[in-house]
Amino acid sequence: MKKGILVLGVLTAMIFTSCKEDATSKVKEDNVEVAAARDAQATEFPVMTFDESEYDFGTIDKGNPVEHKFTFTNTGKAPLVIVDAKSSCGCTVPEYSKNPVAPGEKGELLVKYNASGTNAITKTITIKANTEKGTETLRIKAFVNAPNAGVSK
Repeated sequence: MKKGILVLGVLTAMIFTSCKEDATSKVKEDNVEVAAARDAQATEFPVMTFDESEYDFGTIDKGNPVEHKFTFTNTGKAPLVIVDAKSSCGCTVPEYSKNPVAPGEKGELLVKYNASGTNAITKTITIKANTEKGTETLRIKAFVNAPNAGVSK
């Protein structure tokens, strides 16, 4: 019991004496300025401003591939980088440039749809980018005619 109290007393003394260092003496002024500049830039994000966020292909025949280019402008203050683009199904394929889009510049995202399904369809394309939100969403719509629709026997 005496040994336990002694060990506890020694550990307590070590803890209190080790905390007497002044942490501000270890901070370098140059590092503070660099960190402040970095933090100021961290509030400047790219912004994807699309000409349109939804496109309607109208009436198309099943199995008939169609495509549409969504154009956007980087209206933010930092270069825009698209990390990934995925659709809500395998029949829709987005294609995008891996190159950064500078502020004020335009970019394109090509969406290909292989008309599967029938009747009214809506597909969603989710874009992951270095914007403040982190994701952007586009939609395509169409009315897909069944095979041999309108052909009477």
